[in-house]
Amino acid sequence: QVQLVESGGGLVRAGGSLRLSCVASGRTFNSYAVGWFRQAPGKEREFVAGISRSGGITRYADSVKGRFTISRDNTKNTAYLQMNSLKPEDTAVYYCAATTSLRMEVTKSAYVYWGQGTQVTVSS
Repeated sequence: QVQLVESGGGLVRAGGSLRLSCVASGRTFNSYAVGWFRQAPGKEREFVAGISRSGGITRYADSVKGRFTISRDNTKNTAYLQMNSLKPEDTAVYYCAATTSLRMEVTKSAYVYWGQGTQVTVSS
């Protein structure tokens, strides 16, 4: 079992940057692939980015490709989401999630463990 805590959200102007962090409890962080999801008001939670257990494989939603970068540091039990060139449509609560699946999962049902979320607001 793993517990996840996100941080790093906030208010930023369009074109700005933020880096989200997801700290995991336990000593088996490298047993989990990690995904970042987001949920805007009135919308479904959607996949943003995912990273494999070792960090060697990443995947992005088309809407963030080229602007967001997911990474992880297994020595620190931490995953990151670097968000650049932010747009107002990126405004959402961002969630970190973990899965033991060996596949690069993009559906929220594949992720068992979730953090509490961190708010990102991008003003125009």
